[in-house]
Amino acid sequence: MLAKRIVQLCYALEDSARYRRVKQVFWDLLENPESRRRRAFDLFMIAVVLVSVFLLLYTVEHPHFEFAYRFEKFAVTLFIIEYLLRFWVHSDAHRILIEQYEQAEFLNLPFSLPRALAAVARKKWEYVRSPMAIVDLLAIMPTYRPVRLLRIFLLFRLFKLFRYTRSIHQLTGVLREKRFELFTLAIFAGFVLFASSTAIYMFESDLPDSDVDTFFDALYWSLVTASTVGYGDITPHTPEGRVIAVVLIVSGLGVAAFATSILVSAFSARFSEMRQQHTLYTIERMRRIILVCGYGRVSEAVLEKMPDERPHFVVIDTDEARVAEAKAQGFVALEGDARDNALLERIGIRQRVDTVLCLTNDDVTNVFVTLTARALSPRARIITRANDRQSIRKLRLAGADHVLFVYEIVGLMAANYAGEPVAFDALHGILSGEKGVEIEAVVIPKGSFLDGARLGDVDFLEHRLILFGIIVGTTDGTAAAQRHPLRAGRHFQFNPPPGTRLEHDQILILLGHRLSILHLKERLEQSALQAA
Repeated sequence: MLAKRIVQLCYALEDSARYRRVKQVFWDLLENPESRRRRAFDLFMIAVVLVSVFLLLYTVEHPHFEFAYRFEKFAVTLFIIEYLLRFWVHSDAHRILIEQYEQAEFLNLPFSLPRALAAVARKKWEYVRSPMAIVDLLAIMPTYRPVRLLRIFLLFRLFKLFRYTRSIHQLTGVLREKRFELFTLAIFAGFVLFASSTAIYMFESDLPDSDVDTFFDALYWSLVTASTVGYGDITPHTPEGRVIAVVLIVSGLGVAAFATSILVSAFSARFSEMRQQHTLYTIERMRRIILVCGYGRVSEAVLEKMPDERPHFVVIDTDEARVAEAKAQGFVALEGDARDNALLERIGIRQRVDTVLCLTNDDVTNVFVTLTARALSPRARIITRANDRQSIRKLRLAGADHVLFVYEIVGLMAANYAGEPVAFDALHGILSGEKGVEIEAVVIPKGSFLDGARLGDVDFLEHRLILFGIIVGTTDGTAAAQRHPLRAGRHFQFNPPPGTRLEHDQILILLGHRLSILHLKERLEQSALQAA
C-alpha cells in the first residue's frame, strides 16, 4: 500500500509543471554553465566565502566581535541550504522510482520499494562522495568553535572557491588530466624522501651533537633539502650524511624539473582551450550577435563598412591565424567550425543571433553553414557568398535569404565603369561613404512631426536630403522587425507619390550628407519627446 502511494506521488511530480519549473530554476542557479543566474550566484557566493574567512580570522584576536558571529550563522545557513539544493537537483528521485516501477510492470514482477529506494540512494551517493560535495560539507564545520581543531576546516571555505571560479576549475582539470604522470612522480619522490630519511636517521641519530633526534626530524630534513630550501636548522655531521645530502639535492632538482615539465606541457596544451572558453563567456554576455563565418578580405571589407554594428560581430574561422587577425582588429573571434551544431548552440544561434554572414571562399562550406544555421534558427537572416554561379541555387535551397555572387558583382561594376565612368564614380562615392555622403534608413518615431504628415508637404530638400523610397507595411514593432523590415510583412515603395501619408514605424530611405541625416534624426526624436 505504501509503495503504491509513493509511486502515485512520483507520477504526480512528473506531471507537475510547477515542480519542473522550480527545479529548473535551481538547476540554472547552481549547475547550468550558460545561465546568467549562475554567474550572479557564483559572484555572490565568492563574496560570502571571502568575507566569512576574513571575519573568522579577525575573531582570533577579537573574539567579542558580534557581527562576525552573526555573519557566520548567515554563511553557514546559506552553505547548508546550498548543499541540500545541490543534493536535490543532482538527480530526479521520482523518475528513478518510476523507472524501477515500470521495469517491474514490464517484466511482470512484483515492485520492490526497498530496491527502488536503494537505486535512489546510489544515485544520490554519487553526489555525496564527489570531491566538491565533501568540500561543501567540510566548509560548514568551522562554526563549531568549542572544538578548536575543527578550525582547520576553515581552509575548505577557500576550496569552495573552486566551485564558483571557472578559471580555477579549469586549472584543476589540467591536474586531473595529468594525474597518472603526477602520481608516478609522487611515488618516486616519496621513495627518495623515505630512503634519504631512513639513511640520515641511521647515520646521524646516535651522534651526541646530532640535530636528528627522531625519524620525523629526518623526514623534515629530507623534505627541506630536496626542495633546495635549506633552512640550516638541521645539518649532517658525518661524511655519510653529507653524501646523502648531495644525492638528495640532485634528486630533488630532478623531481622539480620533471614536475615542471609535466605542468608546462599540460598548461600549454590547455591554455588555447581556456582562451576559447573565455571567448565563449564573452559571447554569452552579448544580447545581439551578427555571426560572421569565415574571416578574409571580403569579411574584412564588410565589417569595416558597418562601424555601428561593430560591438555585435562574432567571427568564426577554422584558421588560427585568421582568428588572431580578427582579434587584432578588435572583433570577438572564435576558432571553430561554423558547421558544428553544438558550437552554434553555445553561441546562441536561436536566441541572440539575428544575422549570419557566410563569407568563406568555399561554396561547400557556405552551403553546410547555411543549412545548419537555418535548421537551428528559422528566424535568422542569412547572407551568403557564392563563388560559383552553379552554387547560387543550392545556397537558396539551403535557406539563404540573400546570395552574393562576388565575381558577377565585380564584373558588373567594371562594365558600368567602362560605359558610364561619371555615374559609376558618383555611385561608388555614395557606397564607400566618401565626402560624407551616405544612404541611410530612418525610422519615423511615433508622435514626431513626420507622423501623419503627407509626403508632398515635407520638404526633404530643406534638410539637404533626397528621398529614395519608403518601407511600408504592418509589423510587430519589435527590434528584430526593424532590423529586418522586408522580412516582417513589409515592402519597399520606390519614389512614392506626394499624396502618400507617412506613419510611425515606417522607414525612410534617404540620400544625403551624414550631418544632414543626423540633424533630421535629432529633430524627429525631439518632436516625438515633445508630443509624448
